[in-house]
Amino acid sequence: MSDKPPFTITLKAADYLTKIVEAVTRLEFATGFKRDIKLHRKNRVRSIYSSLAIEGNSLTLGEVTAIIEGRLIAGQQAEVKEVKNAFEAYDKIMTFDPYSVKDFLKAHKLMTDELVKESGKFRNGDVGVFDGDVVIHMGARPEFVPQFIRDLFAWAKETELHPVLKSAIIHCEIETIHPFADGNGRMGRLWQTLLLANWKEVFAWIPMESVVFEKRPEYYDALQAAQSTNDSGTFIEFTLAALLDTIEQEEKRQADFESSSADHERSFERRLKGVLKEAELKKVTPILDFIEAHGEISPQEARGATGKSEATVWRYLKMLCERGVLESTGNTSAAKYYFKKEPENDDGK
Repeated sequence: MSDKPPFTITLKAADYLTKIVEAVTRLEFATGFKRDIKLHRKNRVRSIYSSLAIEGNSLTLGEVTAIIEGRLIAGQQAEVKEVKNAFEAYDKIMTFDPYSVKDFLKAHKLMTDELVKESGKFRNGDVGVFDGDVVIHMGARPEFVPQFIRDLFAWAKETELHPVLKSAIIHCEIETIHPFADGNGRMGRLWQTLLLANWKEVFAWIPMESVVFEKRPEYYDALQAAQSTNDSGTFIEFTLAALLDTIEQEEKRQADFESSSADHERSFERRLKGVLKEAELKKVTPILDFIEAHGEISPQEARGATGKSEATVWRYLKMLCERGVLESTGNTSAAKYYFKKEPENDDGK
């Protein structure tokens, strides 16, 4: 392998790059995506689920979510371990240097710990990708793997190529070299995400893996084409198309969410004005703001939010429940208060 990996930047890839830069700028600065911590967590789960599913992990998105939240499931222990390992690797993604071979091996150790014999190490034997008994691709000879990866990362660190293009090339080259006995696909996708997130941190929360999972046949076809022609141009095109698709999906989700939130906020404000006087609203606003941020509030949290006495807080909470603003799980100190759902129209719409 030469110091510079073989690739061609097609007109289509250049067009995708322009659209990606425009789309991610809109997502970052014209929407609430950057600040949406809950969505970040959901997208991280989607990334992990999709990347593992590409490799044959049979756990559902709900089961992956449960594992990450610390709940027990009845799945195969190896698949459960894959999820836990992937979560740890993605959770530490911004601590890795994308050009460090040491960090590359460290990430592989996290990703494959207790799952493969050579976890965190380059492979010692030959490895290939097979379709039945037919060899689709043979990885580099094991004695050349360390130098190939060093050369690849050295080129990536020095090149002035745009990070989006560079990330796709690195992903393709990792799959071509096949540096590990297992986990090459997961590492290729993780390292592409890392390179993108080093350019713009929001990419740490953009689940490109979900689109790749949806288009698995095209993903493997693009990889095979790149390897058979010794040129990653086809794979660059596929990856950039998938990345653009993912960003546009996130843009649409943000637009739908913000539109729905704005409608809900206007509706909620009308309800408050109809049941609370201005002086009353001013007193209970800290309680309402706390629930808006956390989904619910306890009497103790209400005292902390308002700075008022226990008796005063109980009076506020009782008033909000009687006026139909809040509902609760009871009337004890352990009760939780949350916004009462707005009743449906008589026609059910």
